[in-house]
Amino acid sequence: MFRQERVVIDNIKPQLSCGQFFVKRVVGDKVAVSADVLGDGHDVIQAELMVKHEAASKPTPVRMEHQGNDLYTAEFQVEKQGFYSYWISGWVDYALNWQHGIEAKIADGQKVTSELLDGVQYLKHLEKKAKKAEKEYAKELIGLFEDEGSYEAAAKAAVSSKLHSLFTAYPQRILINKSEELRVYVDRKKANFSTWYEFFPRSTAEEPGQHGTFSDSERLLPRIEAMGFDVIYLPPIHPIGEVNRKGKNNATNAQEGDSGVPWGIGSRHGGHKDVHPELGTEDDFKHFIKEANQKGMEVAMDLAFQAAPDHPYVSSNPEWFRKRPDGTMQYAENPPKKYQDIVNFYFESKAYKELWKELLDVTLKWVGFGIKIFRVDNPHTKPYYFWHWLIDEVKKQHPEVLFLAEAFSRPKVMQQLAKQGFSQSYTYFTWRVSKHDIISYMVELTQSEMKEYYRPNFWPNTPDINPYHLQGANEAMHIARYALAATLCGNIGIYGPVFEYMVSDAIPGKEEYLNSEKYEVKHWDWSIQNKLIHLISKINQFRKEHPALQQTNNIQFCHIENDHLIAYHKWNDDRTNELLIVVNIDPYYTQTGFVQLPLEALGISGGDEVLMQDLVTDNGYYWRDEWNYVELHPALPFHIFQITKQDG
Repeated sequence: MFRQERVVIDNIKPQLSCGQFFVKRVVGDKVAVSADVLGDGHDVIQAELMVKHEAASKPTPVRMEHQGNDLYTAEFQVEKQGFYSYWISGWVDYALNWQHGIEAKIADGQKVTSELLDGVQYLKHLEKKAKKAEKEYAKELIGLFEDEGSYEAAAKAAVSSKLHSLFTAYPQRILINKSEELRVYVDRKKANFSTWYEFFPRSTAEEPGQHGTFSDSERLLPRIEAMGFDVIYLPPIHPIGEVNRKGKNNATNAQEGDSGVPWGIGSRHGGHKDVHPELGTEDDFKHFIKEANQKGMEVAMDLAFQAAPDHPYVSSNPEWFRKRPDGTMQYAENPPKKYQDIVNFYFESKAYKELWKELLDVTLKWVGFGIKIFRVDNPHTKPYYFWHWLIDEVKKQHPEVLFLAEAFSRPKVMQQLAKQGFSQSYTYFTWRVSKHDIISYMVELTQSEMKEYYRPNFWPNTPDINPYHLQGANEAMHIARYALAATLCGNIGIYGPVFEYMVSDAIPGKEEYLNSEKYEVKHWDWSIQNKLIHLISKINQFRKEHPALQQTNNIQFCHIENDHLIAYHKWNDDRTNELLIVVNIDPYYTQTGFVQLPLEALGISGGDEVLMQDLVTDNGYYWRDEWNYVELHPALPFHIFQITKQDG
């Protein structure tokens, strides 16, 4: 292929897998773009970032700045949901190249009469493109350049900054080269900042031994609102299978009255498009969603694409399931674990298209109820390209819908799900306990390519995971884990009553809850208040008030000579809100140390005074040194300091 372009465009960032996947932002974010743009010889090169929202008729150009070593940079702000395309154009700028050359010759004392005449062609281009007053100026310069008697004035004008600005503003793009188009998907702000509270509606009845309903659950809304949560996540609300139903503590055979596992979906009462009759009606569910919305909270539903053996799909569409050679249904397994109450959809079925369309229809039904957030159960056990298709189809109609991938799997599996379109992702935070592990993991999330597409959601616990460090843990451990999650990450969540009441009894040798709520209806005393609940509420309040805590990537860890103390600086994009967080991760003993202020990042020098206002205690401290003493007792194992730089 013949190519006459003289400019090469290479190493464009950000991009994922050579542009195969899109990067992610939320409304109001900036996208910083860089590329190597170079030409042969010594000519002046110019580059332009072109940006276009999918609904726009034409792109917007943004001139790129040369940073040296052929590196060019620019940024643009995303203002609407949906896809933006961006690409880079590069060209040899003959006008600026002419000006650069004539400037060097004049500085060397050379006569440039011929060069001035050569510059007329570039002035004529300005005559065509510039505004009226600028055209008059270009016309005046043409006269000067062509008049030998005006040589001194012409030479001075040729190297003027005014002419340089005009050439820059109205470039003559000759033999322009264009990169491949890349994409960024823009979500609403909740994709970056959300605070989740999970509970089982069936455990909300006022009387012990009763099955809770959506109406019972509405009683909790003021309490959850007061604690500062903005997403209420409900495990599956559909009819629970009766065939092979699990009993308490995952017993293979259920006893009479056992409620079963909500993730074993489908029975004679219906399937994924139906509501469990003991929870109430569809109208009751709609009313619950409405009441939550009126209190500033959204309801997140669970998408669990699997079925109980007595799901209506098993009889209506048996081709969607796999049978073993003996003709029996293949139930779900993760050897040695067996899930006899669940049968998986057979995505390799010849009828896979019909299956995909039905699962999309399931999702859209609940979107129609007002559900804008889905927590997706075990997405890594379904094909990646299925999720890409489903999420894309939903967002075509409802770009505000968000999907959280519940995949505690291998790193590349979790990353692939994020690349395929999931808005948020579960993480390994649940198991990152030591200072070294926490810092290493945060650096990976915020300083590698993952920051462009992987939005973490930090959960200290889930109904499936009772981590060893919380088993039998005291109050200080629970406080520290919540403080870490809530200040490290923009998206966080807790399995509510179990965490806030510090219920941590475990099956010996396993990270599983004893008497787990997954297998039985619980009765919680929702009137209980304790210090942990109070501090969770305060921290959530700080998250709403401080933009530095409403994102994940703007973080710098600070040096402190104590492995039990972890310190980090966080800020919002325009640095109008800056915080220093210090956490004692030792749940038993007071820890002390000297924390190093990040002077360069703060834009201050040693000796400059800063006010450190502790948001929890409201105590203020004036720090004037680079190294400053901190002491944290397990009773209150964290500082969240608001940093205020003093004038003068």
